[in-house]
Amino acid sequence: MKDIIIAIDGHSSCGKSTLAKALSSALKYRYIDTGAMYRAVALYFLRKGMLEEPIDKSALIRLLPDIHVEFEYNAELDRNITNLNGENVEEEIRGVRVSQVVSIVSQIPEVRSMLVAQQQEMGKAKSVVMDGRDIGTRVFPNAELKLFVTADVEVRADRRYSQMMDNGIKVSREEVIQNLKQRDYDDENKGESPLKKAADAIEIDNTHMTKQEGVDIALNHAIEVINRE
Repeated sequence: MKDIIIAIDGHSSCGKSTLAKALSSALKYRYIDTGAMYRAVALYFLRKGMLEEPIDKSALIRLLPDIHVEFEYNAELDRNITNLNGENVEEEIRGVRVSQVVSIVSQIPEVRSMLVAQQQEMGKAKSVVMDGRDIGTRVFPNAELKLFVTADVEVRADRRYSQMMDNGIKVSREEVIQNLKQRDYDDENKGESPLKKAADAIEIDNTHMTKQEGVDIALNHAIEVINRE
């Protein structure tokens, strides 16, 4: 069997991370949550009060060398924890406050270039599952397996709302729906690496699927590619 790179792209809250984690666990591959990297950068700028309009992008760019995002595996939780400059920010980066600005930050070319370089370095050894919005089109255009995951926005909103309520984050369902619709628009229309399905990506629409059904489909595709001569 050969080691491969699995690139997973798709809309916000469509289960990309859940799918990627399940694949990494089943295949014993390393999982990289690129969305968490952009969220951590957005949180850094929020804390600095630098995302109020008008945004001084030059000032943001000058601070990029001071931002260090790393992943630390937590054996007790059996998952990666996102660290921003050595601080565990895993819960904070998942809140609405960060969700509302992460697309703005991700559109800054210098931010994307910095993080894409880090992501490509992480993938050099292969045996990696990476999810995001431009993994199959920009980060790893030659990935052996590309998946594009999507679902109806109402279904995605319900999933996201339940997740946030479980984490004690108070927000209305309508806020979540509007946030997702705006995120979809921003992701698909941004000038820097817009969200789009790679020509050779396999689409998985999980609107009417259970998590396990989606995982089984993706895992079958992965095993087929890994065993291919």
